[in-house]
Amino acid sequence: MTDVLDEGPFFHGTKADLREGDLLVAGFRSNYRPEIVMNHIYFTALVSGAGLAAELAAGDAEPRVYLVEPTGPWENDPNVTDKKFPGNPTRSYRSAEPIRVLGEVTDWPRLAPAELQAWRDRIAQMNVERAEIIN
Repeated sequence: MTDVLDEGPFFHGTKADLREGDLLVAGFRSNYRPEIVMNHIYFTALVSGAGLAAELAAGDAEPRVYLVEPTGPWENDPNVTDKKFPGNPTRSYRSAEPIRVLGEVTDWPRLAPAELQAWRDRIAQMNVERAEIIN
């Protein structure tokens, strides 16, 4: 770990159907820019942030949020820290090492349809502008 980071709990949002003990690893396409293969796995200390990621993830499956733990070192997610926001208000992190699924969280806060559409529109605009993803 570097700097002062959260101790958890940590969450990961996805549309994948996962089980306790599963390992999430880097090397898959970005949910937001499918032409990019990710070098890290991302997670957050905010269940609402994981919920947003689950809602925005690629695919038609049901969005899911999982309680996870990193298996190795992690760092602040540079896609949302310092470069775009001072500090780490989203409490978002990434690791090149796998993260382990501890269980599914079923009571996470869902976005209203209008809020979700606003996020989808924002991501679409970022893709048009080719906003940098730090990988």
